[in-house]
Amino acid sequence: MVGVARRASQAGGRQLQTYFGKLEQVREKGRCGDLVTEADLAAEAAVLALLEAETPDIGVLAEESGRRPRGGDLEWCVDPLDGTTNYAHGYPFFGTSVGLTWRGLPLLGALAVPALGESYWAAPGLGSWCNERQLAVSRCSRLGDALLVTGFAYDRHSRRDNNYAEFAYFTHRTHGVRRAGAAAVDLAFVAAGRVDGYWERGLAPWDLAAGVVLVEQAGGVVSDYAGHPLDLLGGRTVAAGPALHPQILTGLAACEPLSGASYGAPELDADSTAP
Repeated sequence: MVGVARRASQAGGRQLQTYFGKLEQVREKGRCGDLVTEADLAAEAAVLALLEAETPDIGVLAEESGRRPRGGDLEWCVDPLDGTTNYAHGYPFFGTSVGLTWRGLPLLGALAVPALGESYWAAPGLGSWCNERQLAVSRCSRLGDALLVTGFAYDRHSRRDNNYAEFAYFTHRTHGVRRAGAAAVDLAFVAAGRVDGYWERGLAPWDLAAGVVLVEQAGGVVSDYAGHPLDLLGGRTVAAGPALHPQILTGLAACEPLSGASYGAPELDADSTAP
């Protein structure tokens, strides 16, 4: 099954390489800044064709075409182009993510990052890998020594709970915070030890399914903001090595009042300004 995931992600990645720098149409799909291109659609078609041919009895949840149920407990979660905004602007940080879940729990996954020539994959008992190199999360144990990565959801313009307070908090207490714009690739970089920790809100199952397994099989810890087991539908994720993970949770809890009373704060009007 992990072989299927790898082949599917690589099929999507090949489509992304084909279209990169040659896009003819970029449009929004409902929310401000939420883009879709012909590359998203071509990559998703390639992934779904392979999954249908090799695992026809397993359902699929894909970002662009939605859910195709098959009645079982297994489901593929597909993000054909993680980092569409980057891709549309010619910024080479993006990938195709394919994860397999069982009753909503991530089991295994693969991620193709074609601009870097990297193929990530992970499964229980097999570990976490990039190409032929086995991965391990960093051993960073102090927040002050850490390099973190995060992102900002499409609704950041209209919510007090928009991750800006958290970004400022951690920027002042670490070596730095990066915002690269592709959640699955961010998680892969945590697994590889390139960054020490990650947090983000507003995520979808297809953003997380493969990346969560990459981090866990590399020895990392993944949870929600409260430290509870991750719910792919909850949208709030923290990933880091075992020593650093609780320190990120403590920082997020300290930022909660600054973000707007509590997580899940009321939305703002588009033209209003948060106090």
